[in-house]
Amino acid sequence: MTDYDVLRVFCAANGGYGNELGVVRDGSLLPRPGERQELAAKLGFSETVFVDDPERGAVDIYTPTVRLPFAGHPCVGAAWLLDVPELITPAGRVGARLDGEFTWIEARPEWAPPRTLRQYAAPAEVDDLAPPPPGAWIYAWAWEDEAAGRVRARGFPGRGDGVDEDEATGAAALLLTARLGRALNIVQGAGSQILTAPQPEGWVEVGGRVVLER
Repeated sequence: MTDYDVLRVFCAANGGYGNELGVVRDGSLLPRPGERQELAAKLGFSETVFVDDPERGAVDIYTPTVRLPFAGHPCVGAAWLLDVPELITPAGRVGARLDGEFTWIEARPEWAPPRTLRQYAAPAEVDDLAPPPPGAWIYAWAWEDEAAGRVRARGFPGRGDGVDEDEATGAAALLLTARLGRALNIVQGAGSQILTAPQPEGWVEVGGRVVLER
């Protein structure tokens, strides 16, 4: 088995929760897309990142079933691990910065894979949801405190690949921020925290805490 690190991205203030991310630091060990897809499926994380150039920040992202040109929590995790000012993804150059306990990326909403943003009337309704059958990627959300920009959310990939719920989803948070046009403080899944902020010219920043799991 190829060596890889496991990070948790978008952790809570106490360091708990977060979405696990596999990172293969030496992507040259698996240069072919088929090999990378096979490993991503075997590991079973919602996403796995292959680092092709750590100094330039060039990365390649896979779910268990597909390659992604951009994804939020893999980019936040890779930015933290590599400590570079930008990441190079197939979608484009992703700005990156560390600010205290938070790692931030800056990306464009049109880079994010399609998501169905489904609003509910109250957080309790979101909490009570069961994962739907495979179909559209659903980001279920409700205001906890609209004036303060606090949101309760859960993410259901709907891919039928064994990942029924995504614990923390930066791309979906980016899309919701672009739609609402305001900064958000999102609690997703069991207790992960995602921060966002709109930027000039349509860019959006997405930030969170990252820890090295193993």
